[in-house]
Amino acid sequence: MERSFAKEVQSLKKGDGELFEGEGILAVTKAALQSGVSYVGGYQGSPVSHLVDVLNDAKDIMDEYGVHLEICANEAGAAAMLGASIQYPIRGLVTWKSTVGTNVASDALSNLGSVGVVGGAVVILGEDYGEGASIIQERSHAYALKSTLWLFDPRPNLTSIVNMTEKAFELSEASNQPVMVQLRILACHVQGRFEARDNRHGQFTGNRKLEKPNFDLMKIALPPGTYAQEKTKWEERVPAAIDFIRREKLNEVFAGDLEDIGIICQGGLYNTVQRALNHLGLADIYGNSRVPIYCMNVTYPLVPDEISAFCAGKKHVLVVEEGHPAYIEDDVNVILRKADVQTKVHGKGPLPMAGQYTSDVVQTGVSKWIDEIGLPDTNREGAGARVKYIVGLKTKATKYLGNPIPPRPPTFCTGCPERPVFSAIKLMEKDIGKTHISCDIGCHTFSALPPFNLGQTVLGYGLGLASSTGVAPNFDKRVISIMGDGGFWHNGLSTGVASSVFNKNDSILIVMKNGYTSATGWQWVPSTPKEGNFDQSHMSIEETVRALGVKWQRKVRTYNVSKMVKTLKEAMTTTQKGLKVIIAESECMLAKQRRVKAERTKRIREGKRAVRPRFGIDDDVCTGDHSCIRLSGCPSLTIKANPDPLRTDPIAHVNTGCVGCGLCGEIAHAAILCPSFYKAEIVYNAGAFERWLAGVRQRFIGMFYSPEELRLAPRQEGAMEQEDAAKAA
Repeated sequence: MERSFAKEVQSLKKGDGELFEGEGILAVTKAALQSGVSYVGGYQGSPVSHLVDVLNDAKDIMDEYGVHLEICANEAGAAAMLGASIQYPIRGLVTWKSTVGTNVASDALSNLGSVGVVGGAVVILGEDYGEGASIIQERSHAYALKSTLWLFDPRPNLTSIVNMTEKAFELSEASNQPVMVQLRILACHVQGRFEARDNRHGQFTGNRKLEKPNFDLMKIALPPGTYAQEKTKWEERVPAAIDFIRREKLNEVFAGDLEDIGIICQGGLYNTVQRALNHLGLADIYGNSRVPIYCMNVTYPLVPDEISAFCAGKKHVLVVEEGHPAYIEDDVNVILRKADVQTKVHGKGPLPMAGQYTSDVVQTGVSKWIDEIGLPDTNREGAGARVKYIVGLKTKATKYLGNPIPPRPPTFCTGCPERPVFSAIKLMEKDIGKTHISCDIGCHTFSALPPFNLGQTVLGYGLGLASSTGVAPNFDKRVISIMGDGGFWHNGLSTGVASSVFNKNDSILIVMKNGYTSATGWQWVPSTPKEGNFDQSHMSIEETVRALGVKWQRKVRTYNVSKMVKTLKEAMTTTQKGLKVIIAESECMLAKQRRVKAERTKRIREGKRAVRPRFGIDDDVCTGDHSCIRLSGCPSLTIKANPDPLRTDPIAHVNTGCVGCGLCGEIAHAAILCPSFYKAEIVYNAGAFERWLAGVRQRFIGMFYSPEELRLAPRQEGAMEQEDAAKAA
């Protein structure tokens, strides 16, 4: 995994009165154990991918309480796990990245929302919205409304997160409806502490199993029962949920002396609102605000009488709701008009329609709101001065920097095994011409960026092949689709390969078999290699594709660019019809380097021989045309000043970030570019013969060096060796 929580999960054993310290995801796991959960499952995806890792690292603790852990094939499978809570009083928790994951899970969620649950059913959603997001910008709130699922948005501190997770189970059972708990990117990884409670055994678990099945026809989404379920939902479950939220005081009111105004905010934005008010001189550093705040830890369903009571007697209320549409703001307006409360509601206008509500954004919005309402009895000039002061600091910082910080678009890691495939596609296009390329979600999405600029569509995880089926029959060449091994097992197997074979489509699929779901921290997939050996994988992509009826199949090591180009040309030009699958196999470089570096360091410490490959470029041979960079884009392949005073063009250079994958040299060979690349091996703890041979070689090479070069070369090599040895130690 990307990181191990083996040490941190030991704190999950803490009991009543003990102080629990850690990050948000770890706290959620503790809350589930304290709630007596019986089963947990999920699908990895930022920002909750660590939750799956934590659960996996805590397997011995889960086993102690009979908690079943399921690493699901996709989000739909995770949501379907909650079916256990439909007929039985069993508590379950599942997790995934939202909103894309919720899209995949929506079928199961719709059924859950219709039939209802008996046991507590909770979904932990990683709300990937805003500047740090990696997906389309949508909100989970729409799913809560669509399927009538209760939505928690707790204040981003561990005590609130834990309390709301526990209350989510209780609310689910009190109202017989599933509950979603959304955690924003920062909330998932917020550090803090809270007072722990004892872990609980679930009513029924792996250690205390159900003895007989239960059957209730009204728990099946089948007409005419679905009509009765809808009636029950609105006449019984919604009122029960509102009563529970009100009774348990899940939403919080923070008083302030400016009683004729107020702020209504989502719980997840409470800290941001407080920070903005502090900058504006309307709150102190301890969170005491002059402006009354109604903090909604539950954003659906709303509690009308709480909202109208908070707004009664106030002239103006600002609704701080991140994203669009303004669901909460619109509902607040309706609630107040129905209650004949004439408070004016502000929201989108002073605050932007969409985008992440950072502290600066909220601060600017609240400042505009203050100007709009003409807030009396406050130091408006002082508040405005504070805003100008913050802006002034940023202006000074920009001035000191001199130039704007250059943009850093995402790219493949150094040595990524997927980069060579796109280099090969570029080389293939020189001979055959360009064709339509359907990309997919994953690291390979970076191929849309320079220097490759490949891929016309990205429609969803595992949908690379499915998204090409409308283009392929209408294109004068075979189209190419990209799919990762994670996407293949997620749903590409059924929506892509099986569908394409069934429909007798004539196109090309490249499966990037790097061994992991790498984009979210290299979690395991069914075809993950054992110690880098793909032959020992649990399941085979090759055999699976063959079993579905694919006749034309090739497996190519991704770093063999020449062979990949040849295979692509064959796939594009063969007279054989039907789906053609190229399995591009090489282990994720991050996974490989973490394993190899640890092994090499161990050997060095034990005094054993260890070798590290390095690639370089001969300064005298490089012409400076930079074709290698344009076909690779590797972060370790850069430029430097030309040492030849008669040549002004900068030459290519391989920096110390090189991991020795060999791609640069492979491209140079495949493209017939130049012979300037060379491979060297740094040997640690070399034997006597190797040291003697190295000395002979250095003396022989030294015969062709100038005195100045001889003076400088040993220093450069020695410095590099010292650096390498320091890193290894």
